[in-house]
Amino acid sequence: MTPNAVWMVTSTALVLVMTPGLALFYGGLVRVRSVVNMMMFSLSAMGLVGVLWVLYGYGMTVFGPGEAPGFAGNPLKDLGFISTDPGSFVSAGFGATFAMISTALISGAIADRVGLGSWMLFAGLWATLVYFPVAAWVWGGGWIQKLGGMLGTADVIDWAGGTAVHISAGAAALALALVAGRRIDFAPGAHRPHSVPLVTIGAALLWFGWIGFNAGTAQNDAQAGLIVVNTIVAATAGIMGWLATDALRGRRPGAVGACSGAVAGLVAITPACANLAPIWAILLGILAGAACAVAVEAKYRLGFDDSLDVVGLHLVAGALGTLYLGFFATGTGLFTGGNAGQLLVQAISVVAVAGYSFIVALLIALAVRAVTGLRVPAEVEADGIDGRHHGEDAYVLAEEVRS
Repeated sequence: MTPNAVWMVTSTALVLVMTPGLALFYGGLVRVRSVVNMMMFSLSAMGLVGVLWVLYGYGMTVFGPGEAPGFAGNPLKDLGFISTDPGSFVSAGFGATFAMISTALISGAIADRVGLGSWMLFAGLWATLVYFPVAAWVWGGGWIQKLGGMLGTADVIDWAGGTAVHISAGAAALALALVAGRRIDFAPGAHRPHSVPLVTIGAALLWFGWIGFNAGTAQNDAQAGLIVVNTIVAATAGIMGWLATDALRGRRPGAVGACSGAVAGLVAITPACANLAPIWAILLGILAGAACAVAVEAKYRLGFDDSLDVVGLHLVAGALGTLYLGFFATGTGLFTGGNAGQLLVQAISVVAVAGYSFIVALLIALAVRAVTGLRVPAEVEADGIDGRHHGEDAYVLAEEVRS
């Protein structure tokens, strides 16, 4: 294999670890009676979306010569089992891991109150109608990728998924949370994480995999080095931004906040990792950590129950990182190149993807609710979903094992 192929295969393995890492991160954040259900959301997304990606998703995201950008590419083109191009297999494998984690992210918005069947129906439809087409728009030769040329300005920059992954997932999470409704005991402080160590392990695996997520398509050593440095430093700065914000608000520092700050920095740097000087990546991480620390509290003021803060982390930090490029992108940003066009195209892509994902996800969620009811019965929610729906408990006491 060529060095590029070796690195992309390695990166595929790194990104593949992120979805089980997300399962641990989300699993630690929920109450103990819903851990299995929460982890199953991520694992089921891997199973379902991975199959859909090979069947038609990859083909939908790729435009060939002479194909006009539209809703999506040709679902039957470049399909794994009929392709004769070895490179397409490597690319398809790498892309599959992105589709899995993007879909799984949404599930954090509906913790403690939605059944697995309803989630899987939503996940399959959302991946098909939102993620696959948006990935085509952003990376497959679609209209977002061509927007700069159409407007006669700089091209949209979204290196690894500020729009296609984080904004689309965050907007969908908001729509799904609104349709699902609030948990029975929704209130500040009512749902504390049951396992801080599990949250920390999950965050560590996410950070580990994010190196492949961002640097997997690097074209040369210098670019790979820049991406890796920016990915690391934005996350570390995100920790500092979150903790500083908590300190300014008179709150005691905690590991969950530090992990959330790291994730905020990682999300924000995702679209920008190849197009910022490290000093600007540090500033972005600080801003993302601070902004997300404030944003996660907004759900209580606004009245929507985004259980694990997908909106406050992924939508907010994804939009921040994408728009930030309009100011600080190397050579083309408003403050680094005097080009207001970069900010214009970045803003258009943010609004378009957020609006499209929110509207389609809202319609899908309403349809799923009409078919399945979406939520589990109130008594199941109160007792915990794991035992009633999955027949498993996250933890078994020694006394129970001996008996």
